[in-house]
Amino acid sequence: MTLTVHGIPEITQLAGRDLGHSRWRTVSQELIDTFADVSGDHQWIHTDVTRAADGPYGGTIAHGYMVLSWGIPMFAELLQVTGVGMALNYGVNKVRFPAPVPVGSRVRLHASIVDVQPVSRGGVQMTRSFTFKLDGSAKPACVAESLTHFYP
Repeated sequence: MTLTVHGIPEITQLAGRDLGHSRWRTVSQELIDTFADVSGDHQWIHTDVTRAADGPYGGTIAHGYMVLSWGIPMFAELLQVTGVGMALNYGVNKVRFPAPVPVGSRVRLHASIVDVQPVSRGGVQMTRSFTFKLDGSAKPACVAESLTHFYP
């Protein structure tokens, strides 16, 4: 279920809150190939199905940055912010890709709000903990802290 907050005061009250999990997203070869085209990263482990079949994972794997890029739309399933003039992605801390994401696997986001601190112009910086769960794996696909600034 999506939580909705309105304005800076309600955002500030989110510090320490666990938001739960997004829906599962299936990793297809079409998504991987599209990301390769957009990013320019055509490394064979992602895009060469024949060669990757004989590679270390027995098939192609998703780009780590593709999985990380899903943080924004998956997070939007968990939290909607209204009553602000602008939201900006400020950066990402501590990004790691502990497990490969094979084609055909499923990924979902677990997110929590680590902290909310004031920034200039009456805004706040929200630090979010992102853990991209890989269905059937003890290790996550990706872990990161994502920073977003909200302004009135």
